[in-house]
Amino acid sequence: MDLVAASRAFVSVGEHGSFTVGAAAARMSQPVASRRVAALEERFGERLFERTSRRAVLTPFGRDLLPAARQLVRAADLLLHEADAVKQRPRPVAVPDVCSAAALARLMADARKQGLTLDLRAAGPARRLELLHSQQVRAALLAVPPDEATWCVPLGLAGAREQGVRRVYLETLRPSRLSPGPARRAWLQPEDDVPHVRDPLTRLRDALGLRPSQLAAARDLTTAAAEVLGSDDLLLCSPAQARELGLDWRPLGEVSLRRGYALATAPQDGPQQLEARLDDALVRCLGADVPERATGGTTR
Repeated sequence: MDLVAASRAFVSVGEHGSFTVGAAAARMSQPVASRRVAALEERFGERLFERTSRRAVLTPFGRDLLPAARQLVRAADLLLHEADAVKQRPRPVAVPDVCSAAALARLMADARKQGLTLDLRAAGPARRLELLHSQQVRAALLAVPPDEATWCVPLGLAGAREQGVRRVYLETLRPSRLSPGPARRAWLQPEDDVPHVRDPLTRLRDALGLRPSQLAAARDLTTAAAEVLGSDDLLLCSPAQARELGLDWRPLGEVSLRRGYALATAPQDGPQQLEARLDDALVRCLGADVPERATGGTTR
């Protein structure tokens, strides 16, 4: 027996003195109201109403029980109201600040279709981890090595001019004695200034005999993009970022690099449910590699 539903029928019939009117007020049919009241009477072992052809008159037992039934119904209504409020309360989530405004807006819209209201906090890799540890957000997309990632984003080199090749090799940045002007550089944005991206590039730079200054880390994406747009320098970025900036993107020739992301949550939350509900939306937002989708600690 659903005690709340039965109590709701009992309260409504008792307040209106009629099964027909009380059932309508409680938005249920008269037979349903009768069955629910009868179930209560069977459970309590006492009659709640004296039934006549036109009226439903409370018995002394029913009159004494009615205030407690009202309290139960009001408490249930309050609980349902609070549950709706909690579901609609924005959930703070730290996301990469390299995601475009359009991508983040689409993520929020897709989340609402899944019954989630997100409060997105765009930040760099270190700040996202800090926001999660300080419990300023309930979830964060953390930068992780590709072999630990749920979502992976391909990286390549993009330039302001048409590059005319299928792949860009970092060795082409090696300056020659005849090259006029400063040596060309490959720029890292803060999102990629992390060990699993920076370290392989640094080793490759050294192996190719490039100058240390030819692999440069910018303080933000805007600065890095400005350097590239005004020179022959290259930007390490995703295809989506290159399109947004109007740059010509090509994959790296010597090494395959990807951003890796994993969803981490506060201790009281589990990432699995959030991942399941937002998986496709996050793939679109991040520009992740869809063909390699897999589960259980593999990459995409």
